[in-house]
Amino acid sequence: MQTLQQLLDAYAVSHQNKTNKIIHYFCVPAIFFSIVGLLMSIPSGLITSITGIENPLYANWGVVFLIPLMIFYIRLSLKMMFLILGFAILCILGNYQLALQMSLWKVSAVIFVIAWIVQFYGHKIEGKKPSFLDDIKFLLVGPAWILDHVFKSKS
Repeated sequence: MQTLQQLLDAYAVSHQNKTNKIIHYFCVPAIFFSIVGLLMSIPSGLITSITGIENPLYANWGVVFLIPLMIFYIRLSLKMMFLILGFAILCILGNYQLALQMSLWKVSAVIFVIAWIVQFYGHKIEGKKPSFLDDIKFLLVGPAWILDHVFKSKS
């Protein structure tokens, strides 16, 4: 298995252009947020019946999704796992509040589509294809790359 630094370095190859980087700094978190929102929009009756937890803040598919996600990140770096977990908790809390105000799945779908369109535009500017087209795990490396830049954490 590659180290976190090797994955971050490989991801950085197709993210050198300043404009593309800025686009990714906004769009990668937006996509992550929207995926959490889409997952939280899935009816959670099965989760409630298995766990007995009825509070939608805890009993939702976004939280379930975090389990394998955290396993992926902890295998790379404990520090990065905690950074991703912190961001994921903020996403769950934000989406929970959003769901109280409006249709979460609709807002999440719009954010998801717009953010991907803008990211592909960033790659057009960059002149390089997105990393995940070569290896799907780079969809998970993107958030780590952003957090690594934000927190300067060479884990």
